[in-house]
Amino acid sequence: MKLRLLALIAVCMFAVTGCTGSPAAQESDTGDPEVTLNVQAAASLQKSFTEIAEAFTAEHPHIAIDFNFAGSSTLVQHLEAGAPADIFASADETTMDRAADADLLDGGTREVFTANLLVGIVPADNPAEISSLQEANADTVQLVTCAPQVPCGALAQTLANSSGLSLNPVSEEQQVSDVLGKVRSGQADAGLVYATDAALAPTEVDTFDIDGAKDHLNKYPIARTAQAEHPDAAAAFIAFVTSETGQTILETNGFTTP
Repeated sequence: MKLRLLALIAVCMFAVTGCTGSPAAQESDTGDPEVTLNVQAAASLQKSFTEIAEAFTAEHPHIAIDFNFAGSSTLVQHLEAGAPADIFASADETTMDRAADADLLDGGTREVFTANLLVGIVPADNPAEISSLQEANADTVQLVTCAPQVPCGALAQTLANSSGLSLNPVSEEQQVSDVLGKVRSGQADAGLVYATDAALAPTEVDTFDIDGAKDHLNKYPIARTAQAEHPDAAAAFIAFVTSETGQTILETNGFTTP
């Protein structure tokens, strides 16, 4: 009788521990990711980072990536307002400096991981016959740029100043993808965008070089945020971005070595 009672107790204990398990084990059994990283990234990184995330999660199936792509200055505003984020990737160092000055970053994790070149774009049929920044800035031309506080806009201003020009756009956009959209749809005669964005619409827009652009690349820094909920996973993603695999994806999409 005593042996039967002990056996019954053992069966009950096995049922309790075996059925409940740990929360991590339950998540693993369902196949759901255990960690979701929140990545705030510049709009120009959307295609490359989406591809990098696919390769990263294939190696780290327990980590999911939740992206928010927008203009870098807009993302800093979101971070200042308390938006959740584990990682911030900016399209220039000036905007990243602003985030650092506001104590939004884990400073020891910041590093430059790629760079981008500014080019001019026109609709494929180029109705205004534009082939230079000077021609794009003429009074009779509808030129679209990024706003000055946005990295691509600040770079456009720098290049214009170095050529002795004062830009006269009909519209200033908050992110570079909107400049591309207006030119590819025919709403503008010309626009100033990153080479990576121009490459997204090869049959819809043509490009022209901007004097001095190769001497003024926008360098892209990435960092873990000060309030990162998943610091170890964030460090793993940043390491993957800077790895050979991540760099190859960036270069394939038109980015250049900083």
